[in-house]
Amino acid sequence: GKDRIIFATKEDHETPSSAELVADDPDDPYEEQGLILPNGDINWNCPCLGGMASGPCGEQFKSAFSCFHYSTEEIKGSDCVDQFRAMQELQKYPDLYPQEDEIEETEKSSEDLEATPMEAPAAKEEKGSS
Repeated sequence: GKDRIIFATKEDHETPSSAELVADDPDDPYEEQGLILPNGDINWNCPCLGGMASGPCGEQFKSAFSCFHYSTEEIKGSDCVDQFRAMQELQKYPDLYPQEDEIEETEKSSEDLEATPMEAPAAKEEKGSS
């Protein structure tokens, strides 16, 4: 793989290093490049994807994410509905693809609803019923 273990002796450390530093390869998918590589491609090895690009639904995820990334529609991704529907397969594997995001979204929606001024219509109904 990408890692290598080297054992050094005390004698190895007595002389100055002759190692040459090599510039990072910007196209190395194992380097921390972020989600988009310098050449514009998607970095499927990015830890930010949380493993979604691998596993039994990896191909569906890659298809949907690629479609969205490269979409040129005025409403970005509006041409990718079929690919995102195919991702419903994720629900068949709750152990591999936890639904934590849905829980967070539900909580966020509840907070948004709580922040919305809903008392005004309720107050009108109270006045009308007295």
